[in-house]
Amino acid sequence: MSELIVYFSRSGNNYVNGSIVNLPTGNTEIIAKFIHELTGAELFKLEPVKKYSADYTECTNEAKRELNSGARPEVVSYPEKIDADTIYLGYPNWWGTMPMCVYTFLERYDFTGKIIRPFCTHEGSGMGRSEREIQRVCPGAKVERGLAIHGADASKSRNLVENWLKR
Repeated sequence: MSELIVYFSRSGNNYVNGSIVNLPTGNTEIIAKFIHELTGAELFKLEPVKKYSADYTECTNEAKRELNSGARPEVVSYPEKIDADTIYLGYPNWWGTMPMCVYTFLERYDFTGKIIRPFCTHEGSGMGRSEREIQRVCPGAKVERGLAIHGADASKSRNLVENWLKR
């Protein structure tokens, strides 16, 4: 069974435990790399053509505007095709769901017959409504129960990721 890890992650100014801190690597990317280490699955990072603001507050405002308008921000590149049977889909929880560039990716492919295992990082909102949204956007896929990791705990969550992968 082949596997692929597709994720969006934002480094730089991020909200962590009530403070704005500068993260050299985004929390979701840390989790994606743990999954890669544990499964050997190929990594593919989604990168929006238009970068989000480096300022955390402005970034959240941009994300909210995209959500409210139903935007589908273009990404720099896409996998040529999705041959994998299982896709690990990672993202930060923004406004209760996935960043809109993740929707851009999902709507580009037919995931019929594939397994999608979502994982997200958050600062208190868990998976939000993202699992339902993935199922709505990818009606032919089997969307498994996701893994939500508190962003501040991302770097020390390898065991949690490993246990999730075994389910």
